[in-house]
Amino acid sequence: MTGRPERVAILAGGRASRMGGTPKGLLDIGGRRILDRVVDAAAAAFGTPPILVANDPGAPSWRSDLVVVPDRIREAGTLGGIHAALTAVGGAIVCVAWDMPFVTAPLLRRLADDLDQFDVVIPTSGGPRGVEPLCAGYGPACRAPIEAAIRRGDHRAIGFHDTLRVAVLDPAVVATFGDPTLLFFNVNTPEDLTEAERLAGLPPR
Repeated sequence: MTGRPERVAILAGGRASRMGGTPKGLLDIGGRRILDRVVDAAAAAFGTPPILVANDPGAPSWRSDLVVVPDRIREAGTLGGIHAALTAVGGAIVCVAWDMPFVTAPLLRRLADDLDQFDVVIPTSGGPRGVEPLCAGYGPACRAPIEAAIRRGDHRAIGFHDTLRVAVLDPAVVATFGDPTLLFFNVNTPEDLTEAERLAGLPPR
């Protein structure tokens, strides 16, 4: 058994080169930073504050109420962030990227539900991988396979799944929590930010 997680880890990765270097989660949508939107959803999911996985030296100032955890294995991308989250909590965790402004608490809770039977609970998505590893649940058994994948130079976000028990939430299940294109929408470019404001029902700037 992997155990049910009690909190969310927000992964604040990426260099935001397409946003002129501005950390993506600190961008504003309708008067609220993306990070604050994600924190609210994460806190509502389990009633506990999330942890923030970030390597930026300024991260402690972004939200003084959050514990900031750096990657233990540097330059490993998403895998390094998931590994840091698992190591920090010592058990199961739900991870979500900090540039997903429309993720919801019910979806995050659903990702936790099956972690007493599976090592990874991951939703289907319209992304290039067909699943969304940056909004998924991970059990402690993931740590060793992640470390092995990094050692062999495989930094794919789903490259460590082969030896684990993986539950994939099918599209019908994901759709009960909202439009997947909205749930998993992430802000990587100025155009994405404009689209996020449109999706949030805000007037054009």
